[in-house]
Amino acid sequence: MTTKGQPGRVVRIDDETWADYGRLCEEKGIARAADIRMYVVREVAAWRKENGIEPPKPKKRVVVRRKKPADSD
Repeated sequence: MTTKGQPGRVVRIDDETWADYGRLCEEKGIARAADIRMYVVREVAAWRKENGIEPPKPKKRVVVRRKKPADSD
C-alpha cells in the first residue's frame, strides 16, 4: 500500500524511456504516476463502453469531522 491509499504496482520500463517520460510529464506539469493513472482510467472507460460493461459503483467515502477544541481562558 502506498502512502496515498492506493495499492502500488510494478511496471518495467527502460531507463531512457522513463527519464524522457519524466521530462515530458514535467513539461505537462503532472506527476508520472498521475499521468499513467489518467491514461489507464480513460482506456478502461472506453473499453467498458465498447463492450457494454457497466462501471463498478463508487465506494462511499466516510468523512470524519472533528470539533475544534474550545478555547480555555
